Amino acid sequence: MTITQPDLSVFETVESEVRSYCRGWPTVFDRAVGSRMYDEDGHEYLDFFAGAGSLNYGHNNPVLKRALIDYLERDGVAHGLDMSTTAKRTFLEAFQNLLLRPRDLPYKVMFPGPTGTNAVEAALKLARKVKGRESIVSFTNAFHGMSLGSLAVTGNAFKRAGAGIPLVHGTPMPFDNYFDGTVEDFLWFERLLEDQGSGLNKPAAVIVETVQGEGGINVARPEWLRALSELCERQDMLLIVDDIQMGCGRTGAFFSFEEAGITPDIVTVSKSISGYGLPMSLCLFKPELDIWEPGEHNGTFRGNNPAFVTATAALETYWADGSAMEKQTRKRGEQVEQAMISIAEENLADVKEYRGRGLVWGLEFHEKDRAGKVAKRAFELGLLIETSGPESEVVKLLPALTITPEELDEGLSTLARAVRETA
Repeated sequence: MTITQPDLSVFETVESEVRSYCRGWPTVFDRAVGSRMYDEDGHEYLDFFAGAGSLNYGHNNPVLKRALIDYLERDGVAHGLDMSTTAKRTFLEAFQNLLLRPRDLPYKVMFPGPTGTNAVEAALKLARKVKGRESIVSFTNAFHGMSLGSLAVTGNAFKRAGAGIPLVHGTPMPFDNYFDGTVEDFLWFERLLEDQGSGLNKPAAVIVETVQGEGGINVARPEWLRALSELCERQDMLLIVDDIQMGCGRTGAFFSFEEAGITPDIVTVSKSISGYGLPMSLCLFKPELDIWEPGEHNGTFRGNNPAFVTATAALETYWADGSAMEKQTRKRGEQVEQAMISIAEENLADVKEYRGRGLVWGLEFHEKDRAGKVAKRAFELGLLIETSGPESEVVKLLPALTITPEELDEGLSTLARAVRETA
């Protein structure tokens, strides 16, 4: 594909140096439909990024778009803070009837603000309020957001350094398989909890991702998650599952923790909950934890009614028939896994490991800078992929759940080519 040099001058002179994704994809995007994006010059790109997981149903999904346009054209409420609106009621009813009740999940729903880190901040604040303790335990290579409370439970040194002040009241523990199976699960954690001389303040809660996305696609085993849940119950700590990127069907089931058979005390949801890329997040928690005073935690943009509309349309379209979407995602995941096996076999000396669940996969190389080279070459070939991991050493695949088998094959073939051509 021949790419002409786009006019990036206004971005380079006016926009902050903090911009990041655009540096890896030096073009100006103009349109997007399904799993395809198009730049101003008409070049086509297959999207294996999906808005960092915010577009599980693809770009401008026609069903969701129609619901949104109809709502706006009838002058539906756009901004409602936490006022009761028709759009919010319809969403809450759909969320309860299509997701919570069929899974026997008892959760109350809180709208903490429009972004994932807003949901995490609310979860941490509530856990501390309920337990009357300050400390939160997180895990190595975790990522929970960019605001200060979320950064305090995030592992990445580069992102933590951006805070500019000490990040306190968070304690990291080893994630699943951190010691390559040589240390018994939670041996260190439980020993510290039970030793009065350990210096570990009794935690209010533990926060965990079932699959660490930004941390390098590190997949927690169901038995590890069950053991963590049991540990939290024994030690009087709340279990928070951060399902911001891995929820909304990304791993197969709507909630990523379903496979492990656990019921977390608190769950954070964002990214694809609106279905359309509109800002929206939820903090879910068991009813007995709902001890908030009215207005104790609020936010001007927690009532994004257009997001309620597209979220409802997404639930009714993709989750009303039980397990169809889950089965499709798992089948697509098997398709990705077979391609990963082929890439690894073809590049035995280069590929360190591949891993994933559902439609989130990572490809790690022995040379840490190889992932960036693969992503760059993939862009030149018309495929959008990002990297993850503490040193950006993992190629991360995050295609839309609605991608067709043919599109998936096309993207995986392009990835294989990019790996070969960067050897």
